[in-house]
Amino acid sequence: MSADEMSMKPVRKAVLPVAGLGTRVLPGTKTTPKELLNVVDRPILSYIVEEGRKAGIEHFVFVTGRSKGAIEDYFDHQIELEAQLEAKGKTEILEQLRAELPKPGEMSFVRQMAPLGLGHAVWCARDIIGDEPFAVMLPDVIVDAERACLGQLIDLYNKVGGGNVIGVEEVPESETHKYGVVAPGKVDGRMATMTGMVEKPAKGTAPSNWAIAGRYILQPEIFALLAAQEKGAGNEIQLTDSMAKLMQDQAFHAYVYEGVTHDCGDKIGLLRANVALALKRADLGAAARAAVEAALKA
Repeated sequence: MSADEMSMKPVRKAVLPVAGLGTRVLPGTKTTPKELLNVVDRPILSYIVEEGRKAGIEHFVFVTGRSKGAIEDYFDHQIELEAQLEAKGKTEILEQLRAELPKPGEMSFVRQMAPLGLGHAVWCARDIIGDEPFAVMLPDVIVDAERACLGQLIDLYNKVGGGNVIGVEEVPESETHKYGVVAPGKVDGRMATMTGMVEKPAKGTAPSNWAIAGRYILQPEIFALLAAQEKGAGNEIQLTDSMAKLMQDQAFHAYVYEGVTHDCGDKIGLLRANVALALKRADLGAAARAAVEAALKA
């Protein structure tokens, strides 16, 4: 099979690195995984999996760590709870719970034994991903979008004929030092070919204000590069460093996706997500607005 044929395999699998300690939202994450903190009435991770399913993902690979067993439990039957809901006739909430349950074989869980960075976490999923393109979805980033954010990237992947696609958002130039930033080449609307990227550039040195925003489509050749990748920023194995090496041999496109990004790994970001998504709910919006307005007047 040629490289071109391999690059156009469909994107069926997604890696979700959920081993992080959630230090930015302590003490809330002392006993509860960051990914299971609530946004309105369901965990952050529920939104991420929903986005993946809408984008056509068939297999989710969770890279977990110590104290993250609750994540696997969340996507399993709760026999006693379901029985009680059924006995009490609470069919609507029971249906909601069961709708989140995975189909047989839809989810796998692997352990990252040491906190060595995002690149290492992705590498831990290599045997399950195999020799096909895959998505990476950061599990503390909710993108509120009409068309699933990952779905937008997959649309572009299909349009350009495969390769690697990186979701980006425009950020103020004064904030670029906080992110991985891409260097765009030829720009065509929301899309650009990529000529490079840098992880958390020093202030005033960023090649653009297009920040990498937690959604990727990558080719499996990244795994060999990650296996040999030296530690980078933060003394961790950075995914962006290996992507920069892969870019020497494969096409990379950046896409400014449509939607509002909520960084739920940050205290204010989590608060903002709760307020914004509650206000959009048909069943809660009016009450949420009243509560927020009352709090602001207090």
